[in-house]
Amino acid sequence: MTARLNVAIVAPTLSMLGGQSVQAGQLLAGWNRDPDVHAWLVPINPEPAGSIGPLARVKYARTLVTQAAYWPLLWRELRRADVVHVFSASYASFLLSPLPAILVARWLGKPVLLNYHSGEAPDHLRRSRVTRRALAHVRHIVVPSRFLSDVFGTFGFQAEVIPNVIDRERFRFRLRQRPQPRFLSTRNLEPLYNVACTLRAFGHIQARYPEATLTVVGAGSQDTALRRLAEALGLRGVAFVGRIPPADMPRHYAGADIYLQSPDIDNMPLSVLEAFSSGLPVVSTEAGGVPAILTNGVHGLLTPLDDDRQIAAAVLRLLEEPGLAARLARAAHDSTEAFAWHQVRDRWLSAYRRLSRAPFGAVSPLETA
Repeated sequence: MTARLNVAIVAPTLSMLGGQSVQAGQLLAGWNRDPDVHAWLVPINPEPAGSIGPLARVKYARTLVTQAAYWPLLWRELRRADVVHVFSASYASFLLSPLPAILVARWLGKPVLLNYHSGEAPDHLRRSRVTRRALAHVRHIVVPSRFLSDVFGTFGFQAEVIPNVIDRERFRFRLRQRPQPRFLSTRNLEPLYNVACTLRAFGHIQARYPEATLTVVGAGSQDTALRRLAEALGLRGVAFVGRIPPADMPRHYAGADIYLQSPDIDNMPLSVLEAFSSGLPVVSTEAGGVPAILTNGVHGLLTPLDDDRQIAAAVLRLLEEPGLAARLARAAHDSTEAFAWHQVRDRWLSAYRRLSRAPFGAVSPLETA
């Protein structure tokens, strides 16, 4: 009988809402009571003991206090792991979260599986020599899309593709035979997601459908600027609802009829899979890894980057071309079967077992196959 594996999952908690925290939660839920894997969360954002009080207003103070709690936590938690599964984003986030986990794991003699999620990988890997050197000491890299696998390949790193997980029970399918102009956007309000383009496209749509509504879920550095843009464009029916807990997300998908996004940079957005699962036809720009999960004219409609008129034209097709939205939504929902836990579970288990059996310091077995 194979021994149960102990896997430390180093990732953000749900207090840092985003795709990584949601995916970490999906993995933990999947491994819960699983006979083959005992997994637990090692948060990259541990709550410091007590209050930091006035220091919270000092630039970088919270980061320093969090790091002071994070490093000892890594030493305590990674000691009992057979495999260290580290979630990773890019730029400064990589230096503050994955890099310490990689270093501590190596000092403890624990194999690291780096699970990289950021669509900014091409620029991040090109710019950061520190990141490239760190990756050379990682035993195995896993990414959720062929897009990212190809990016890593251009820098000489082999990455295995294991897709994101979608909970199809939470995001219940409802077919919109004749979708109404009720739109949803759930991307964070940051420059790379170009929510401004979504607002401009909505303006063109509202010129033909004055009753159209748009719900904008998310928060970020562009919140104020985007609200001002909506006002300057004279948009009506736009609701900025801010940051929403994951438990509340299904009702927003259920209340919309079409999902809109216009990122300039992206990987494998969980939001698109959630829309697929919920039965919303999707219009998206063809950024990064989006075309790997959304084939134009099959699972949704793709448009060029930052082209609000093309986005609006695609939306008008969904509203006015009989049967198109329903056909795309059915095919999109069918595609989500590949992202269910029972489909990806064995792939994660296989990766963990390969790492746990390889001699310390060896390259990933995938790389020598």
